[in-house]
Amino acid sequence: MRIHLQHETTYRYEFEASYALQALRLTPLDNGNQKILDWRIGTPWGATMTYGRDAYGNVLNMLTLDRAHTELTLTLTGEVETKDANGVLSGVPEYFPPLFYLRETELTEPDEAIEALAQAAKKGSDGSPLDLGHQLMGAVRDAIDYQTGLTDVTTKAGEALAAGNGVCQDHAHVFISAARVLGVPARYVSGYLWGGEGEAYEASHAWAEAYIDGLGWVGFDVANRLCPTDAHIRVASGLDYFEAAPVRGVRRGGGNETLEVRLVVDDKVIQQ
Repeated sequence: MRIHLQHETTYRYEFEASYALQALRLTPLDNGNQKILDWRIGTPWGATMTYGRDAYGNVLNMLTLDRAHTELTLTLTGEVETKDANGVLSGVPEYFPPLFYLRETELTEPDEAIEALAQAAKKGSDGSPLDLGHQLMGAVRDAIDYQTGLTDVTTKAGEALAAGNGVCQDHAHVFISAARVLGVPARYVSGYLWGGEGEAYEASHAWAEAYIDGLGWVGFDVANRLCPTDAHIRVASGLDYFEAAPVRGVRRGGGNETLEVRLVVDDKVIQQ
């Protein structure tokens, strides 16, 4: 599938800001399941942007806007050719061994409820690592209803599970936390999802990857109860949201902030 994407994010400030610095993980890389045909990031007038990589190999652009401004808009356009590999990742350089991804973080620290969910999924599996991943995906999705506006980027896995609602970020964090409880390395992935022709979204997408013996890294899109397909574009990964966040930043001044996001993911050319 060839996917065309348009993503615009606007930050508006209550008062004038004099300086902004943003870390952007918005640029995907080629791998065995996707080829980047075109990818461009538009920045505000007067901004400078440097290109680099973070410790995980993700593209990390640092944007600096050193002038007075009351809003900051980022625009992104891209075209990616994808293929369905049943969620099995290939062609991605690995900078850490799988066991590194057993590390807990503040967002993925397990509690008793997560431990119980993990053990129940293990009991319901056929004993194979792959089926355990699928059982865990179903268990997390059953426990957390998809509802926007009730959690945020600081919500911890245990909090989302206790509330019983959240978004794709929360599904991924709970899956990752439970997988690590069972000794399965797992990590957070940010990216995009094509969900229908010309459909508009309010944000990008997130899912988890677990290391399955014999297969390597396998994706689990818990929010949609499936492994990533050719409708997914993989952008960045890390131990949790904070390490793969599309945009994180600081500014000087500005007061309160509002955020407006418009995202359109379209299959520009249907099935090659």
